[in-house]
Amino acid sequence: MAPVPISLINVGHIDDVQELRKTKPKTIPQRFVRHMTERPTLVTSVSQQNSDMPVIDFSKLSKGNKEEVLTELFNLATACEEWGFFQVINHEVDLNLLESIEKIGKDFFMLPLEEKQKYQMVPGTVQGYGQAFVFSEDQKLDWCNMFALGIEPNYMRSPNLWPKRPERFSETVEVYSREIRKLCKNLLKYIGLGLDLEGDSFEKIFGGAVQAMRMNYYPPCSRPDLVLGLSPHSDGSALTVLQQAKGSPVGLQILKDNKWVPVQPIPNALVINIGDTIEVLTNGKYKSVEHRAVANEEKDRLSIVTFYAPSYEVELGPMQEFVDENHPCKYRRYNHGEYSKHYVTNKLQGKKTLDFARIQTN
Repeated sequence: MAPVPISLINVGHIDDVQELRKTKPKTIPQRFVRHMTERPTLVTSVSQQNSDMPVIDFSKLSKGNKEEVLTELFNLATACEEWGFFQVINHEVDLNLLESIEKIGKDFFMLPLEEKQKYQMVPGTVQGYGQAFVFSEDQKLDWCNMFALGIEPNYMRSPNLWPKRPERFSETVEVYSREIRKLCKNLLKYIGLGLDLEGDSFEKIFGGAVQAMRMNYYPPCSRPDLVLGLSPHSDGSALTVLQQAKGSPVGLQILKDNKWVPVQPIPNALVINIGDTIEVLTNGKYKSVEHRAVANEEKDRLSIVTFYAPSYEVELGPMQEFVDENHPCKYRRYNHGEYSKHYVTNKLQGKKTLDFARIQTN
């Protein structure tokens, strides 16, 4: 993905939140302080946490008898249509691998700043270490450090951004990404079957699928009521897979029925959400969902996120199965590479980037 010309972007001074936390633990610079309307309502008790988010047992889809498969396909279809988010248990990704990726992620963020800055994210791009989606010097910043890499296809990789430390970083990311890619392909197959499509319908459309990974590290914050860990947004991907490190506080919130609902990940589960691409392909039957992250006063949080999307070469638009006189076409056809470029060159702002594809009605 070509970056925006750097000369056109002045992002101003961006404090590294981990360094801020070390040197000035009580200070919240003004660029991190949100407008009153954007400030989060923080969860104060377990009873306020959401427990209704659908849970999909992947093993029933992959190994169940006919009745179990049909029941779980129905559950998956309901989760996609009513929530746009669900948790997957028994997902067949080795639990030791989940531990390994958490460890190298945490070890990377614990490196000295000068070591991490060898992999600095250039303004206007979304790979490397720093803060993505910042395009002006007065834009509010997230209470988060990010490290992002393009994984597949190979031409998306920036080899100079793959760290030498911690040891085995690259090997672990490679193995983890292969397993998550396999899971995404299978989930899309089952999502397709739940929509009465052929099992390989999405795979045929996607071509050589694009895959990227981002690690988000949220240090503790003395005033979590003033900041956001990650601004509200929907994902430009088809599917997003989120792994939250063990022992992390609740940080993910999703917008459900116009309320921000905190999500407590089940141990060893992976959180899956529908991205803008699936919303377009299903003509809005399945919708991408706005979500955000909040900070915590006492605990840090690490999440590892994988984005899975169609090839940048393909043309996308609503599939004919989802368009009829009662369901007119809501999105135009477009090149997915152009949409991705539009997504990564705009700040995170709810579902605004999807306006790129929406057919405007009077």
